[in-house]
Amino acid sequence: MKIGNFEIKGYAALAPMAGVADRACRELCIEFGAAYVVTEMVSSKGLTMHDRKSDSLMMLGETEKPAAVQIFGCDPQTMAEAAKKAAATGCQAVDINMGCPAPKIAGNGGGSALMKDPDLAARITEACVKAIDLPVTVKIRSGWDENNINAVHMAKLLESAGAAAITVHGRTRKQMYAPPVNLDIIKQVKDAVSVPVIGNGDIVDPESAKNMYETTGCDFIMIGRGALGAPWLFDRVNTYLESGIIIPEPPIEERMEIMIRHISKLCEYKGDYIGMREARKHSGWYIKGVRGAAALRQEIGALETMDQLHAIAEKVIKASVTN
Repeated sequence: MKIGNFEIKGYAALAPMAGVADRACRELCIEFGAAYVVTEMVSSKGLTMHDRKSDSLMMLGETEKPAAVQIFGCDPQTMAEAAKKAAATGCQAVDINMGCPAPKIAGNGGGSALMKDPDLAARITEACVKAIDLPVTVKIRSGWDENNINAVHMAKLLESAGAAAITVHGRTRKQMYAPPVNLDIIKQVKDAVSVPVIGNGDIVDPESAKNMYETTGCDFIMIGRGALGAPWLFDRVNTYLESGIIIPEPPIEERMEIMIRHISKLCEYKGDYIGMREARKHSGWYIKGVRGAAALRQEIGALETMDQLHAIAEKVIKASVTN
């Protein structure tokens, strides 16, 4: 797929999940075959006010290419200024978040709240397009609620405003992350615009990845929650789409080794204090479904050191062998 002047060689991107898709996560997913990554969403107000946390969210590693920096907000001029700062990071594109359903984002007019004001969404997109030389992409939802499914109308306006690609999560804001994703709305958007359309939602295994491509006709797919605690999903998807072969999930020993490498990266980039506290959610995802996981939840919730993490990994491996 080509976005603006750069080409993405592969099948799937890592979605811009707040609090999850940080540098450590992105680098690991690239290692396992993600063809494109998008940063966590960054506040346009934070960037224009020189907030250190906002700046740190845009930091890209050497291996993170191609990558997009995602920004959010509801004021065209502020978003344009933020786009300039994002473009200066060395990314290949700037993505605008118009799909986040979180109350603290949508409640302030950003994210999925823009689905209720397509004209403002178009003005924001146009302002960002005019502000930078890089491609500007947009991530939207199917609509605000079941009575306002307007992704097709929105996509047409965004294309006219200069958007180089559009990602569609096939749920409304009200639906959050359930029920099952609506693939038909993604297909409708694909049929309505000429820019690349990226399908997003419920891609959790190789079969669902193939189904997204075949049902919607989308140009590319984006994987979010399906990659939580499973960065190897990209390799499994790539292999299946290329050869039709479904490779199994890694054995428990390898999964635990990947988990430890992930948390080590977290601590390297964020320090041990923050890294180990963020490790609690990631470790919970890595051991989901494995034998002995339920009994270890309390230990994971109190993680503070790498030694504790190694001990948990050993218990998971031992439980899988003895059972």
